[in-house]
Amino acid sequence: MKALILNSGLGKRMGIYTKEQPKCMTEISPSVTIISKQLKQLVESGIKEVVITTGAFDSVLMEYCESLDLPIDISYVKNPKFQETNYIYSIYCAREALDDDIILMHGDLVIENEVLDNVVNSENSCMVVSRSLPLPEKDFKATIKDGKVNKVGVDLFNKSVAAQPLYKLKKEDWKKWLEKIVEFCEKGVTDVYAENALNELDGACNIFPLDIGKALCEEVDNPDDLLVATLKVRQLSIRTVYLVFSADILHEGHIELIKKAKKLGRVIIGVLSDEVVATYKRFPLVPIEERRAIFESISGVYKVVDQETLSYKDNLLKYRPDIVVHGDDWKEGFQKPIRDEVVTILASYGGRLVEYPYSNRERYKVIEERTRRELSLPDFRRARLKKILEMKGFATALEAHSGITGLIVEQTKIFSNGGVKQFDAMWVSSLCDSTAKGKPDIELVDMTSRYRTIDDIMEVTTKPIIFDGDTGGLTEHFVYTVRSLERMGVSMIIIEDKTGLKKNSLFGTEVEQTQAPIDEFCAKIKAGKEAQKTSDFMICARIESLILEKGLDDALKRAFAFVRAGADAIMIHSRKKDPTEIFEFLKAFREKDSITPIVLVPTSFNTVYEDEFKERGANIVIYANQLTRTGFPAMKDAAETILRNSRAKECDDKCMSIKDIINLIPGE
Repeated sequence: MKALILNSGLGKRMGIYTKEQPKCMTEISPSVTIISKQLKQLVESGIKEVVITTGAFDSVLMEYCESLDLPIDISYVKNPKFQETNYIYSIYCAREALDDDIILMHGDLVIENEVLDNVVNSENSCMVVSRSLPLPEKDFKATIKDGKVNKVGVDLFNKSVAAQPLYKLKKEDWKKWLEKIVEFCEKGVTDVYAENALNELDGACNIFPLDIGKALCEEVDNPDDLLVATLKVRQLSIRTVYLVFSADILHEGHIELIKKAKKLGRVIIGVLSDEVVATYKRFPLVPIEERRAIFESISGVYKVVDQETLSYKDNLLKYRPDIVVHGDDWKEGFQKPIRDEVVTILASYGGRLVEYPYSNRERYKVIEERTRRELSLPDFRRARLKKILEMKGFATALEAHSGITGLIVEQTKIFSNGGVKQFDAMWVSSLCDSTAKGKPDIELVDMTSRYRTIDDIMEVTTKPIIFDGDTGGLTEHFVYTVRSLERMGVSMIIIEDKTGLKKNSLFGTEVEQTQAPIDEFCAKIKAGKEAQKTSDFMICARIESLILEKGLDDALKRAFAFVRAGADAIMIHSRKKDPTEIFEFLKAFREKDSITPIVLVPTSFNTVYEDEFKERGANIVIYANQLTRTGFPAMKDAAETILRNSRAKECDDKCMSIKDIINLIPGE
């Protein structure tokens, strides 16, 4: 594709501006001329060759264009009859160099970047028009017939739209127009517009109107036009463009989007907080401070700001950008409400949304997969639970007892109110692990087998893991458990302050259960902490006082003792449906300790919403066995259905499709 810029005219109406140079060399802002702006825009739009027709001051123009030192191949064609002919003859003189798709423009056009980009990227031959502007008195107008430009001229006031001499012409369409131009010129008809030749084709060139609304694309014919154009260029120079990134790994797709945004105005980049990224996407490898610094280092970025929510509302109202830039991937799906809100807010103050095709190249997927693999490595995974608590102050975990249930925890998301909710961590429960193996929950399944469950889950997921360590066993054994789990990348082990043969806490006092002496359990915690190699791994002390009906005071006494012994978190348990005693514990504990995380497992007191737990001082809520308790009844029902009907057809509506299962399981 080549560009043809017509610069053979005398520009007499410009007065002193064209006394010693062609009109296109007139400055429209400090050190920026019409022609320098055009050539730079063509370069940025990917055009590599340009033909410039010249007339008066041709050597001045040539020397100036070469001094710009732009990466574009410029050839010059002088119209020897520039004083007596119109630009139709300039095109005729340049005809041998124009055997290609053509961007045709007049050398006195001042164009904003977005307009030229849209012309260059048009799939069809097109001409710039505007249905939003009043019809000009002295400039081009176009009539449209059957969706195509039919006639172009100055005197077309009936059923026409404002138009500007900026075209994209596909080679086959350009050939038709050029042949008619040659016919005119060889008959001696050279004092007319090139559009006179176009009009004789009566729409055969298949030129479609490209409506630019009120965007800048104007000819500069006289000093008044120059003043208007200069003011509009100045306004464009201070126009702000807002776009948002979560990216902690920048690839060329991000850079390309920033480049496009820079062509629209001064770029303000909103960087999503770590909490937002972790909530809707995945945990960021790079924290926001470093991500912010990356964007600040990109040339041409005007400002970098934090965005604390997926919603743009606060930042749009604060910075009032003229344009918001985004990929077109949010027109559907969970981000659609966010997009709708953006459109509404922009409309309230006259801003607009610009969307570009979303880059979904295979290599970007490879980058994301590599990132996920890094997140699954032990050192990354182990530290993540602490980081989530530091970042959000609150986390949720759902039990997983196999690779497939781990994938369910990993991938399940709920989209609502313009946001995303997902689980922060996985709980590997001894009850569910034992049940999946058909064994009783009495610490019968040995640690080697339980480690294998962790391996299965870790192999296909990235979220942090909280491990149910039961009583922790003998202190001498517990230190090895801590080292093994830490080395594997587990984030937390929870051990309960009981001794003897483990029995499930929900039986309470219905079975004999013995609570460990405080000093003995503290010694176990201390030994575990001393065995750690990193500060990332957490030991949580689970208190059974309320389960065994020993009262709040005993629970608090143990909690503070365990914290002094080095416990990183406290889990308080209850088998009552009424959460009152849990709330009492939270209140009393937080009066003396506002820092140590508190873990809850609301299996019995399950009517309380997470927000209330958080408000009362809890930090982690574990849904400890719901996948097991819902999965096994469903499988039992399927088995009975097959037996009852002597075939599997009646099971179909109960079954997840094989395709959905395959999509759930990663390819690697």
